[in-house]
Amino acid sequence: MDVLFDNLDLYGPGFLTTVELFALAAVGSLIWGTILAMLRVSPVPVFRAAATTYVTLFRNTPLTLLFFFFAFAFPLLKIVSISFFAAAVTALILYTAAFVCEVLRSGINTVPVGQAEAGRALGLTFGQILGTVVLPQAGRTVVPPMVSTMIALLKNTTVAAGFSVVEAGAIQSYLSERGYNVFVGMLWVALFFIILVIPMTLLQRSLEKRWSVAR
Repeated sequence: MDVLFDNLDLYGPGFLTTVELFALAAVGSLIWGTILAMLRVSPVPVFRAAATTYVTLFRNTPLTLLFFFFAFAFPLLKIVSISFFAAAVTALILYTAAFVCEVLRSGINTVPVGQAEAGRALGLTFGQILGTVVLPQAGRTVVPPMVSTMIALLKNTTVAAGFSVVEAGAIQSYLSERGYNVFVGMLWVALFFIILVIPMTLLQRSLEKRWSVAR
């Protein structure tokens, strides 16, 4: 307990930054990933090709390289000046959105084709069919993999520690400098991450139960 209470000035700001990184990146990746999924199933070949290229590129690019680019290479372009925190959020959004896109696309593929055909018969546009017919049904089927993607995003925030963003992943180095037991300190970090993951798991189970009844 001494390791925790003697270093609350590390754990408090560190996990607050972790939560901020996760919240911003989660919202951004869900929005951008949904747009990419719509482009992936678009009837326009150019849109499909662009989205497919994006997903292939970012899914196969190590997250650390994205952090390196936005933290060190992007500022050299002198387009706009961004902080390390903003660079970390941007990298996490662009990386996670590719996985969100594929999760949503798999859900879209589970919706019977007749649903979209019925929408077209009613005179709905492609966007209206996706927004009011397909995506609501697809969303129910992708809750478990989407929550898993968000949990992976939460853990990926620790990569930011290597790029001057003081969050949970940076606690280890500070504990070492202060001479505290790093192993015990990291056990507290692991416990806090478990505490952060539990609400998402409970939300997943709640949504699965509610929507299974609705179906």
